[in-house]
Amino acid sequence: MRERASAALLAAVRGLALCLLSLGVSLTLFILSVVSIAFVVLGVGLVTTPAVTHLVRMHANQRRQLALDWAGLAVPPPYRPLPPADGLGGTVTRCTRLLRDPATWRDLVWLLTDAVFGFVTALFPPALIAYGIEGFVICAGVWRAVRHDYWYAFIPVEGFGTATLCAGLGAVLLVLAAGVNPYFVRGHFLIVKGMISPSRGSRLEERVERLYETRHDAVDSSAAELRRIERDLHDGAQARLVSMGMSLGTIEALVEKDPAQAKRLIAQTRRNSAEALTELRDLVRGIHPPVLAERGLGDAARALALRMQVPVETDVELDGRFAEPVESAAYFAVSEVLTNAAKHARAERVWLDVHYSEAVPPTGEGMLRIAVTDDGRGGADPAKGSGMAGIERRLAQFDGILAVSSPPGGPTMVTMEIPCEPLRHR
Repeated sequence: MRERASAALLAAVRGLALCLLSLGVSLTLFILSVVSIAFVVLGVGLVTTPAVTHLVRMHANQRRQLALDWAGLAVPPPYRPLPPADGLGGTVTRCTRLLRDPATWRDLVWLLTDAVFGFVTALFPPALIAYGIEGFVICAGVWRAVRHDYWYAFIPVEGFGTATLCAGLGAVLLVLAAGVNPYFVRGHFLIVKGMISPSRGSRLEERVERLYETRHDAVDSSAAELRRIERDLHDGAQARLVSMGMSLGTIEALVEKDPAQAKRLIAQTRRNSAEALTELRDLVRGIHPPVLAERGLGDAARALALRMQVPVETDVELDGRFAEPVESAAYFAVSEVLTNAAKHARAERVWLDVHYSEAVPPTGEGMLRIAVTDDGRGGADPAKGSGMAGIERRLAQFDGILAVSSPPGGPTMVTMEIPCEPLRHR
């Protein structure tokens, strides 16, 4: 009961804050937006509309953050990128782009809705508690001053008996507030989510744009990988095989004239063949490591940890295999991050965690989560190095994400997530 009372009081405080935002800020911004857009025909609105719209989006983004913090509802922003406002021409272009963005008009409709329905849903939590307390205040003696002239809800205040009924009704309202106050706050944010979330069309547009970018990244990565393989074959195994062919021709000429020299060349050719075979194996291992193909991502990640110069503690829990492209992307991402930790971070210890979370609503997708933490010097910046950017491009092909937390002085934590489903369980 104490937890419910605390939740009801917290909802009342949050509701009061939301009332001020809804009736005060949202209504003011709605009026400013309408006036500014109306003045576009006069030319003044071309300058004022981008500034007012920026304030509206700041207000909407603040409500999105409150929805996440107070109700656990994620409301992603749907806004399209804007050109820089350089000079008068840039300002006009920016204003035109804003007016063509459907999110601008959805925000405008939301401002008016928030000032009315949002205000009402936010008002109920503090109003229920305040009105419930008023019943006890009347019973405590205020009834003497207001009797014959005051109604408490449907109860006329006539004397001590009716004042006692007021206290009873106040208790009922407080009990009701303990049960429903959090739902009113959540309802307020459901209105926010329903009105200023990205529309299906904008989500599809964003998805198509992301697929377009990741497709180009995948093509570029594949072309770079093919060039690397071609270069390694040309400079390594191919050169050794050509040398072996020339040596065999020389051996054929010397086998009868100088058998001793022929034997030495045969021994040298054997060594060259062994080195060529080693280089080919290394090349194949770089394309798709055998341990990854045979044992899966979990054992491949453990094998990577064992080969590191820095001690790596592993916590791997994977109950099944994944598609080969997913396992390959995750493997090389882990390899790159571990190598960076050993080479650049000056870490004394590294922790590798690999887990898989089953599909849960509302996304309906499972998630492969990888975290690499080191106790190094920190200060890693993905924007300054090509390694992290390469990992991000590799993961983006599967709608994966990369997050880096690396304050100066450490520790550094690199988190990777890839939406995927296991192929089978063992």
